[in-house]
Amino acid sequence: MASITIRNLEDDIKQRLRVRAAERGHSMEEEARDILRRALGDDLPRDLAAAIRARVAPAARADLDLPAREPMRQPPQLGRRPR
Repeated sequence: MASITIRNLEDDIKQRLRVRAAERGHSMEEEARDILRRALGDDLPRDLAAAIRARVAPAARADLDLPAREPMRQPPQLGRRPR
């Protein structure tokens, strides 16, 4: 595994990262890794169906006005014809 050093990080950003990590019960390093993974798209599901579902789920809601159903028609009478 590789390591990186981030220089010239603003104090405000570091403080916000520390608070965010504490809220999630993570170390600052783990929180930074999680942020990088999400930013680079590594949080996608491994199977295709789950990836498609995750992609379309936000737009899957549609409010449609459905027409009222009509009563069912009488089924045809099958069998012998009267003579």
